[in-house]
Amino acid sequence: MPIFSAPLYALIRPLLFTLDPEAAHHLTLPLLQRAAKLGLTGLLHRPAPDPRTLMGLTFPNPVGLAAGLDKDGAYIDGLAALGFGFLEIGTVTPRPQPGNPLPRMFRLPEARALINRMGFNNEGVDAFVRNVQASQFYQERKGVLGLNIGKNMTTPIENAADDYLHCLEKIYPYASYVTINVSSPNTQNLRLLQETTALDLLLSKLRTASLRLSDQHKRYVPLVLKIAPDLGDEEIKNIAAALLRNQIDGVIASNTTLSRTDVAGLPHAEENGGVSGAPVQEKSNRVIAGLKAEIGDALPIIGVGGIFSGDDARAKRDAGASLVQVYTGLIYRGPALVGECAKALRQPRTLRA
Repeated sequence: MPIFSAPLYALIRPLLFTLDPEAAHHLTLPLLQRAAKLGLTGLLHRPAPDPRTLMGLTFPNPVGLAAGLDKDGAYIDGLAALGFGFLEIGTVTPRPQPGNPLPRMFRLPEARALINRMGFNNEGVDAFVRNVQASQFYQERKGVLGLNIGKNMTTPIENAADDYLHCLEKIYPYASYVTINVSSPNTQNLRLLQETTALDLLLSKLRTASLRLSDQHKRYVPLVLKIAPDLGDEEIKNIAAALLRNQIDGVIASNTTLSRTDVAGLPHAEENGGVSGAPVQEKSNRVIAGLKAEIGDALPIIGVGGIFSGDDARAKRDAGASLVQVYTGLIYRGPALVGECAKALRQPRTLRA
């Protein structure tokens, strides 16, 4: 039985939690990838098919992996074995960059949270594309693969669009959809791109480029925007209007939060970076509900932030999300979370007369 089965994960998690979070990451993902290559992940339980068609794509089930766990696309096949309905990898930037100095990720178990200030550490878009091409998941078209793009730390914010356009050009042929990440708190000034004028300019350029690439490659790849949970009502309305105005295909709510309200006084709570996990749950749900009120059914919302159970996944759906993604909950709960969420979101079967 693979170590990533639910019972054994419960046994090994205490050991993993004695390691630095990034060290645990670099231990477990290569093991998972190796297990997939050896055919050992076939014993893992996978959710029953529950397809959803959104943005012209058919998702085998509505539970996805959020970006950030596999920044370089090096572990696609291993992660696919966990039963996700879709995978999102990245964030990738045009040029390789090391990210912020270590340590840069911290667990807050009492709050079921993580703080990270990774800083888009990745090997650059060329290595990213090679990894995607090498994966069986891509080669055999096994499912939906979202590719998440950002800007390099050293690129001035006024030139950010150039980085996004460069990445879009490189990854377009290999993506099921492309996510535009303007909401990480760990790249200086990045969230300024969520402001109306800057966002309109960026989305307009990317939309124009995507239509050109669609003609070039004879296939349309949807564009999705990932936004922050720390937005006021007026900001949510402005972003919703920009999404509709620029004909963006979907939106992900949300990234990590800068708020420390729910973790105040805990060890590591004052570390710089974004908080993920349970403290983001209600913030994310509020943003989802706000977006839904503005955009209705015009485009799908992917809900992410604080999902630790099937009930949490349903709360995202009830707020207005069509799909969900997990990350921090997966680290705390293990692979059983994927099936639990898929079961909670399962659509009732239509009986034939």
